[in-house]
Amino acid sequence: MLVMKFGGTSLGSSEALRRVVGLIAAKRARRPVVVVSAMGRTTDRLAAARDQAVAGSMPEARRLIDGLRDDLRRIIAPLLTESTPLDTLLETHLEEMRGVLTRLESVDATGGESELSDAVLSHGERISSVAMTWILREHGVDAVHLDAGDVLVTNEDFTKATPLPDRTNTRLRATIPSLCDAGQTVVMGGFIGRTRDGRPSTLGRGGSDYSASIVGAGIGAEEIQIWTDVDGVMTADPALVPDAESVPGLSFDEASELAYFGGRVLHPSTMLPAVEKNIPVRVLNSRKPEVDGTLIVGNSPPSSLTIKSIAYKEGITVIDIRSTRMLMAHGFLAEIFAVFDRHRIAVDVVATSEVSVSLTVDHVDKLDVVTSELQQIAEVSHERGQAIVCLVGDGIRDTPGVGATIFTAVADINIRMMSQGSSRRNITLVIDERDVPSVVTRLHDAFFARARTGP
Repeated sequence: MLVMKFGGTSLGSSEALRRVVGLIAAKRARRPVVVVSAMGRTTDRLAAARDQAVAGSMPEARRLIDGLRDDLRRIIAPLLTESTPLDTLLETHLEEMRGVLTRLESVDATGGESELSDAVLSHGERISSVAMTWILREHGVDAVHLDAGDVLVTNEDFTKATPLPDRTNTRLRATIPSLCDAGQTVVMGGFIGRTRDGRPSTLGRGGSDYSASIVGAGIGAEEIQIWTDVDGVMTADPALVPDAESVPGLSFDEASELAYFGGRVLHPSTMLPAVEKNIPVRVLNSRKPEVDGTLIVGNSPPSSLTIKSIAYKEGITVIDIRSTRMLMAHGFLAEIFAVFDRHRIAVDVVATSEVSVSLTVDHVDKLDVVTSELQQIAEVSHERGQAIVCLVGDGIRDTPGVGATIFTAVADINIRMMSQGSSRRNITLVIDERDVPSVVTRLHDAFFARARTGP
């Protein structure tokens, strides 16, 4: 069995849908399971309608979902016959969304908003998966729709739910293999699931990749394919570096580092289920299927590249914590990180000296509360508008002079923090957001231009 996941950009027009049908039809012999995102920018538009409802602007919220319905119809209808009940499907979902948006308008600040938000956002994948099933059938593929909520069981952490592995895997194994064995192509929505008591939940933005990996691991797929609009994992963001190239191969560890530190192709959680089951993940371009893309495996083949890719993440806040208590004081770091743990805030980069700790976070909604608690044990300040630039490659650990190349390339840039992970396969810089384009471009030139031309 093969898992094929298609993102929103691969489903954003009638022409794109036709390409996807051809890609799926060509893989029928490998018994594909198709995982689809919401079409185009549907999720963004649903989020905008949700925000309008919460703000009390119901007329605008309704206008947004009415417009979305019309746009989805224009994308989907050219691939279906008039007898297919597309309008009924869209109107049914529209009516459900109106009801949830009305509830959102009146929800109080202390309860229910996250749950209702998931109820709204889930409609994008629900519509997309049903429509894709119909489209495949009309183009000669024996497709069957599987409601993702029937197999992907999550906890109740709405907007960023975590799948429950035992329940989910049991349902996946009991459902999908028999359908594939009967020659049917299974189609389901990514990003969405349901709690144990049946309420819609979402895995967080980008969670369709995670869904595909969960499904692949649960059914023991031979490969998980992530179809996007780029030629694979790139050496840098093509929007910043036009001559960036696709990376032929990555290890799971390299790919996970890139995803976590801002890689634009993969969701940070995507690798986890695949790693556990040692299932290869291949990143491909739905517009150029002839391109080999990037193959991600447990141990990638030896490469002449020291750096495989450069990722970045903006919207970072640096928090500086200073206290003379740190000098020979037992438990100081534990006290600091206990504060972040209580508020469930992930820390990305950490640097320490004898009397201070600097660290970065990318969620600042609880910054005031965290700062207040930290001030009970130390002096605290913070600086917003920072960014992380991360260079990733298994070759870093065995290659001398990497640091020298980095500092030469960005000699006139103020580096706020620098860190090398314990795995020694990444080097991370913290810089001002405004310097990101220049820094990424220079580092790419320093490492990849040299790799192309030789020493």
